[in-house]
Amino acid sequence: MGVGAWWHWLVVLIVVVLVFGTKKLRNLGSDLGGAVKGFKDGMKGEDEASKKADPKTIEGEVKDK
Repeated sequence: MGVGAWWHWLVVLIVVVLVFGTKKLRNLGSDLGGAVKGFKDGMKGEDEASKKADPKTIEGEVKDK
């Protein structure tokens, strides 16, 4: 009777399905997947933008000579 007993998790799964329903759980999974995909695309976009920047360009204040 430990925390890892498989039948405990089966009971928890049945209760979650009864409370939320399969449609809400399916929507939750697709929403979570879309959020992860958006996050990865956003991170990839930042990496590409930094690679395209001219390495000789230094951001900062321009001073007159």
